Amino acid sequence: MIAINNLTFEIGARALYDEANWHIKPGEKIGLIGANGTGKTTLLKIIVGDYAPTSGTISMAKDLTIGYLNQDLLSYSSDKNILHVAMEAFERQNQLHDEIEILLKKLETDYTDDLLHKLSDKQHEFEALDGYNIEYKAHEILAGLGFSDADSHRKLSEFSGGWRMRVMLAKILLQAPDILLLDEPTNHLDLPSIQWLEDYLKAFEGAVIIVSHDRWFLDKVINRTVESRKGKLTVYAGNYSFYLEEKAQREEIQRGEFKNQQSKIKQEERLIERFRAKASKAKMAQSRIKALDKLERVDDVDDDNPSVNFAFRFTKQSGRHVVTLENITKKYPALDILDNTEAVIEKGDKIALIGANGKGKSTLLRIIAAADKDYTGKAETGHNVSQTFFAQHQLEALHLEHTALQELQSFAPKHSETELRTILGSFLFTGDDVFKKIKVLSGGEKSRVALAKALTADANFLVLDEPTNHLDIASVNILIQALQQFEGTFIVVSHDRYFLDNIANKIWFIEDHKIKQYPGTYAEFDVWNNKRKLDQKAAPAAPAPQPKKEEKKETAPAKQPSENKHQQLKKLNQDLTKMEEQIADLEKTIKQLEVQLADEKLYNDLKKMKEINSSYDAKKMELGHVQLKWEALAEQIMELEA
Repeated sequence: MIAINNLTFEIGARALYDEANWHIKPGEKIGLIGANGTGKTTLLKIIVGDYAPTSGTISMAKDLTIGYLNQDLLSYSSDKNILHVAMEAFERQNQLHDEIEILLKKLETDYTDDLLHKLSDKQHEFEALDGYNIEYKAHEILAGLGFSDADSHRKLSEFSGGWRMRVMLAKILLQAPDILLLDEPTNHLDLPSIQWLEDYLKAFEGAVIIVSHDRWFLDKVINRTVESRKGKLTVYAGNYSFYLEEKAQREEIQRGEFKNQQSKIKQEERLIERFRAKASKAKMAQSRIKALDKLERVDDVDDDNPSVNFAFRFTKQSGRHVVTLENITKKYPALDILDNTEAVIEKGDKIALIGANGKGKSTLLRIIAAADKDYTGKAETGHNVSQTFFAQHQLEALHLEHTALQELQSFAPKHSETELRTILGSFLFTGDDVFKKIKVLSGGEKSRVALAKALTADANFLVLDEPTNHLDIASVNILIQALQQFEGTFIVVSHDRYFLDNIANKIWFIEDHKIKQYPGTYAEFDVWNNKRKLDQKAAPAAPAPQPKKEEKKETAPAKQPSENKHQQLKKLNQDLTKMEEQIADLEKTIKQLEVQLADEKLYNDLKKMKEINSSYDAKKMELGHVQLKWEALAEQIMELEA
């Protein structure tokens, strides 16, 4: 499909890639991983032709179509509505639609056989390209990415950069190219949209290359992992978790080979020293020296997994109840967020607050952190609670002329320089990196400085809003280690499910304007919530289990009785039968309309021809809608029967 042979790409005197090789096969789902600065985004740009390699070749079929989502698209804007922008993906279908409209208009005044034949040819091609369903497909993908029907008629320019990026992703997916190149596709998505994209990419028939820091997402989607490291590309035949295990095994073998070789080298060097002093053995010594010089050296294994090597400490312990929320109601002019809800954060709670964008997660965090007081009800902070609040806007509050070290010194003057440098080192600022000015740091580096500040505060309660934004996998791992050893209390909003699963012992979510909670890890919640969704049509959703006051954790809710499952299957099969009857009726109607459209006499009555043509288009679109619903229902039945 795509063959990369002996690729070298140089930036100044530095070789980002040095004779790298990689063959991409049809249908592969690939995660392209590596530390920041190893050239992942650059490689995608080389593949699409934005950058030219210094040497080497990239070969691909001339008719290969590529869909490329990159962060540069954040700046794209348009005064057209987002449905129109998304539907620009259907270039040929849109062209045919316009041509058909022109021909129909001409037929009103210039009725000729030539025009009729042209119209027939255009309509046939339009149908063959599934042109009657393109608007529905666009609506479906926009809905999956979090847009409402009302949103689809708003101008693209009215949306923020993150939402515009979703529209561009929708457009690329609608193009259905042979290969998708996706650079951080989950950066601007909430959890429901990420889960929808996972399902879409797993079912996508073409090849996919994904650059992402979201380990959970990678594990769900990819079946190949390619690591960009030290100018080379190394392929692993599995997902990210497989890559970690396989790499550990390869490194263990390499470490053993390195030790054995070093032992042999030392032994040879001792023999050379002994022989060199004797004239009779000098020739043998020179021979061994030459052999050593020619020896292909095995490199030692580099440690790519930095660890946190400092302890977080706070001077006072909080009381049992950290924050108590009573009868909290929060509304905006056009949106209700919370309605007379309550919750308690207890000492030692590690809470993940999850859900779709717009449900009020960040608003609730601001209420908890006392940064938002425009609500009714009572939010009470407990005895001896000292908190720190991290949010993305705090990156803008960093002092641009400070170095990273000065920024921490001004915030935490009680810490020694050695302590602060150790903290920065844990957040990947090593050596002279601590003297870099904030103004020259990347978004991810600024985020790490702001996080280091938050975690050096003398706080026993942390409120963290999207702390994993802009962080690569290594940085997320460091934050996980930091929070795992933190002995206080925290509540965090993030869409990184691997991160959440490793740090949280409670899950909060907002549903029906109420705060609800699940007493367990994210993985446990995910299983429970997926089952709950399947059961919702058969029976009312069970309330989220609430932990007892004296308990930290409960077992997951009991399974629904098998009778409910049987009833649900019976109802779903009845619905499926009705839908099949509806599909048969629609197909019959469409065939009848096709017969009418094939009748040349029809073209003597232009008005009637337009009416039948319009009915035909409408029935084709309706059939597409019903068929997609049938597929979804059939999948649901298969899942229940499994």
